[in-house]
Amino acid sequence: MSKPPRLLIDADGLLFRAVAAAEYEAEWDDGVLVASTNINQAIDMFKSQVDSIGRELESDDHVFVLSGSDNFRKKLDPSYKAHRTSRKPLGYKKLTDWLKETYPDRVVWEDVLEADDYLGILATKPGAPDSIIVSDDKDLQTIPCTLFRLGVLSTIDEVEADRYWFLQTLTGDPADGYKGCPGVGPVTAEKLLAKPGEKWEIVRREFLKAGLTEDQAVLQARLARILRYADWDSKNRLPILWTPQTA
Repeated sequence: MSKPPRLLIDADGLLFRAVAAAEYEAEWDDGVLVASTNINQAIDMFKSQVDSIGRELESDDHVFVLSGSDNFRKKLDPSYKAHRTSRKPLGYKKLTDWLKETYPDRVVWEDVLEADDYLGILATKPGAPDSIIVSDDKDLQTIPCTLFRLGVLSTIDEVEADRYWFLQTLTGDPADGYKGCPGVGPVTAEKLLAKPGEKWEIVRREFLKAGLTEDQAVLQARLARILRYADWDSKNRLPILWTPQTA
């Protein structure tokens, strides 16, 4: 009997949904609005999500991956996610603390990484157990892995992962606040990347045609790239920034 796969779970998303579902808004008689969260209900909601995922994927081997507080991309580009000013649901930190205290041997994070990056590193580590990334984030499609996203299980090879990464480099991502190549939308990007030839060279030429520099193209590629094991300096706990020579 084969060993069940290790489930690498994007805990940020599960925590957010759990506290959002347990948050209530009330209006006092004098027109004052107050928010409250039933943390026990949030805990039950979190456990329910994890149980559902475990049943679907037939595994109780979970690793919960969190985002750190010092995202390295913000040093590359201060505008990265700078537009995200809305608050997290009430109780998010308390539920996160509960998760760390309850499952200390199953919760991991790195201060300089987003959860996506740590998921990508764990999933591509040589010799690691068979694993499935569990996340609804579209950016995980840039990782060669087995991905459980929006209820669909898929296998992404390196060619497909790189294609999606270069697609993101060209189109940018308004949700994350990086712009990509001016004038290149998803349809155009798909057509460009369908052409024969080295994909980075196709991307680089498109940025130059738009009046930008190769350095600007490299920056967009770095912002779009979710880290893989080869992109991580495990000794110094720092990302290894992608350069065209590694394409």
